[in-house]
Amino acid sequence: MFNFTPVVRVLLLINVLVFLVTNDAIIDQFGLHSFLSDQFNPIQLLTHMFLHGGFNHILSNMIGLIVFGPMLEQFWGPRRFTFFYFFCGFGSALLFSAVNYFEMHDVYEAIQAYRANPSFESFSAFIDQHAGSYYDRLVPFIEQFKKFPNDSKTIQDSIAIANKIFTNQVDEPMVGASGAVFGVIMGFGLLFPNTELFLLFLPIPIKAKYLVIMYGGYELYSGIYRAQSDNVAHFAHIGGMLFAFILIKYWGSQRKTFY
Repeated sequence: MFNFTPVVRVLLLINVLVFLVTNDAIIDQFGLHSFLSDQFNPIQLLTHMFLHGGFNHILSNMIGLIVFGPMLEQFWGPRRFTFFYFFCGFGSALLFSAVNYFEMHDVYEAIQAYRANPSFESFSAFIDQHAGSYYDRLVPFIEQFKKFPNDSKTIQDSIAIANKIFTNQVDEPMVGASGAVFGVIMGFGLLFPNTELFLLFLPIPIKAKYLVIMYGGYELYSGIYRAQSDNVAHFAHIGGMLFAFILIKYWGSQRKTFY
C-alpha cells in the first residue's frame, strides 16, 4: 500500500517506539519549552520532533510522512531528504519559539501592569485576554472577586493566579513531528505540484499545489486568529512550510551556478 523508503521507514519506527514509551515526565523533559522557561534545553529543538501528545497526533503526522515522504526521498536520495526533514523541523521550532517568546513577553508585561494596579476590572481584562483554556476553571473565583473587589486576600489571590497562568503557559511544552511533516508536504507540493491526490474528506482529486495552498492558508489564519481552546502549534506548521520553501528555492538556485 505504501512505499516505505529507508529514511521514512527509520523515522516512522523511531516515532512509534518513542510514542510507546512516552509519559508525562518524558514530555516535560524533552518537549520544546519556551525560551523564557527555566525548563528550556537546546536539545529540545531536536527531541520534540519525536514526541507526540496522543494516538491521533502521531497517526496524522505519520500518515503525512509515509504519504509524501517517499517520493521526496526517491527524488533527492536518503542524505538530502534526511537533511531536509530535520532542517524543516528545526525551522518550525525556531519560528514557533520566536512567536511564543513575544506572546509570553506580552503576558509577562500584562502581569507586571496588573501587579502595579490590581482591581477586578483589570483582572477580568487580563483573564479574558490571557487565560486561554484555564478560563472555565477560574469562573468561581471571578464571581467571588466581583462580589468582594476590595478584599485584600482576594486581590493577593488574583495576583497569584495571574502568576500561575504565566508559569503554566511558559512551561507548557510543544511536541510533535508536525513541523517537519508540513515541510515534507510543502516540498511535495513544490516538486510535484500537478500530482493529483485523493483525500478522505474530498470526493474529488486535488492537485498537490492546491493542497499546499489550502494547508498554508488555514494554518496562517488559525495561527493569527487562534481560539482560546486551540492548543495546536500553528506557527510550528507554518515554520516547517516556510523553511521547506526557503531550502528548496536555495537548492534550485544552486543548479544555475556554473563553474
